[in-house]
Amino acid sequence: MRYRLAVILVLGAGWAAEPEPAQPVVVAAPGPLSAKAVVEDWPSFLGPRHDGVSRETPLNLRWDAAGPRLLWSIERGTGYASPAVVTAQLGSAQGQPGSAQGQLVLTHRVGDVDVVECLDPENGARRWRKTFATDYQDRYGYNNGPRSSPVIAGDRVLCFSQTGVLRCLALTDGATRWTRELNRDHQVSQGFFGVGTTPLVDGDLVIVNVGGSACVVGLDLASGATRWTTADEWGASYASPVPAVLGGQRRVLLFVGGESRPPTGGLLAIDPATGAKDLRFYWRSKSYESVNASCPVVIGDRVLVTASYQTGSALVQAVADGTVLSAKPVWTNPEAGCHFATPIHLDGNLYGSIGRNHPDAELACIDLATGALRWHEQPRWNEQVGGRDVVMSTFRAQFLRVDGHFLCLGEEGHLLCYDFTPTGMTELARSWLFKAPESWTPPVLWHGLLYVCQNHAGRDGTKPRLLCYDLRGR
Repeated sequence: MRYRLAVILVLGAGWAAEPEPAQPVVVAAPGPLSAKAVVEDWPSFLGPRHDGVSRETPLNLRWDAAGPRLLWSIERGTGYASPAVVTAQLGSAQGQPGSAQGQLVLTHRVGDVDVVECLDPENGARRWRKTFATDYQDRYGYNNGPRSSPVIAGDRVLCFSQTGVLRCLALTDGATRWTRELNRDHQVSQGFFGVGTTPLVDGDLVIVNVGGSACVVGLDLASGATRWTTADEWGASYASPVPAVLGGQRRVLLFVGGESRPPTGGLLAIDPATGAKDLRFYWRSKSYESVNASCPVVIGDRVLVTASYQTGSALVQAVADGTVLSAKPVWTNPEAGCHFATPIHLDGNLYGSIGRNHPDAELACIDLATGALRWHEQPRWNEQVGGRDVVMSTFRAQFLRVDGHFLCLGEEGHLLCYDFTPTGMTELARSWLFKAPESWTPPVLWHGLLYVCQNHAGRDGTKPRLLCYDLRGR
């Protein structure tokens, strides 16, 4: 008995039980979808076309100061990853096709484990939950949770940890299909903020900007086996790869560049069939402590890359010589750099947030033809904080283009709806969803429901949460 007690005490001194998983707080059920509703899935970072644009309609984008109708919320751990949400027809217990159901996959960190869980997107009920030990520590003092967003591909979920472990799980129950320790395999250092890129699924191929001995790898979705590697001195960035057709050629575009002295990086185009690279365009800050974090924006045969740290934006024309592409610069503008939010294209203009830091970030419109800033503005309003008026703005905001408008998640937790035009912007609605900083995760839209991540504890005592709002139009 004494021996057993001693063992329990010794083990207990160095081990803490994982907290009980949080349960959703359900406020209301979602309203019905309109008979004329157009809906789509959101399986990966920045949506089904990797551009921050949703084709869903109709949506209710006019709300009062209380905000859109909250349906449910659930406390979560740390991290900056956005959820992935799809409608999937999964097998039943008898192996027969089941009914189509919504599946929301979320990654975050609780204590010393990374959590991957699947929730019912309409009420937050948990379907399954898996945990994986982690010892990652952010060297700049930001939170230690996952940065890379999950990707749902058929009946599989891909999760890339902040330490470079890529896991493929079953969407049905979270069972591990395969695991690759990519940072270890390719001698990748931690980097400034750990791993932050989201893998791209292209058919039966998983494409990852790894860095180290292999700048980019192509893996078999079914097995995780390496199909090809693309070596390049440019390392792993915080931008995510996007698919494109340039000059009639299928390519994957990567805005790469990791921690190095001197800093290097830029735009790479890779043939997904072979891993061969052709188009290569240098675009990187001269500052050592800098990152490429905004995803490439594809407009026809042209590609925009943009970065902060006194870098700016560049538009590149892809020129085809047979099946080989090269880059022809169209324009550059050092004054129009986006930090980590990817700008959104609409009718010959790019809309987004420029500026590196909280106080100097502005909303802006960039002329696609010339690169000129048509306008840039820091919207301001007062909020009561601690019994006094505080000037607020959108700061380093995230965006979705939906139903003819732009949803904007401000850095301090405000949700706004804007009309953006080449001549200016009009605010249609604004509310303060939560009084918390570091709202750097793009919102997600699925079947008229908006998912917003609160990444930091709120000034009102709220913990980090995932919140679901009803935007369904009638």
